[in-house]
Amino acid sequence: MTNQQVGDALVALSRWIDEGNADRDREAVTWGRLAKIAEEHGEAIAAFIGATGQNPRKGVTHSMQDVRDELLDVAVTALAAYEHLDAHRGRALIELEKKITTVAARAGATAPPAGK
Repeated sequence: MTNQQVGDALVALSRWIDEGNADRDREAVTWGRLAKIAEEHGEAIAAFIGATGQNPRKGVTHSMQDVRDELLDVAVTALAAYEHLDAHRGRALIELEKKITTVAARAGATAPPAGK
């Protein structure tokens, strides 16, 4: 998929979520979208606890791949919520790129040369 196709898929996903909640109050839908980010965050934490065996009663119940997958769920959920708040203009990935560049520059981090 191209970056444009990924962005289009993100917009379509966000619209689909909104359409499924069309009968709800607009502010309630937004609260739900933001709360979903917190829910996904909790799932990432639960997966990490499970991957590291921090609950002696349960032992190791997850893998680090599960943790990575949950982190991506957090990212997708947050980016879809961004699209929701931005009237589905397809700018979430563009704005994410700007944000990453800004934060990296502020931190003094530089990207390695291509291919490394």
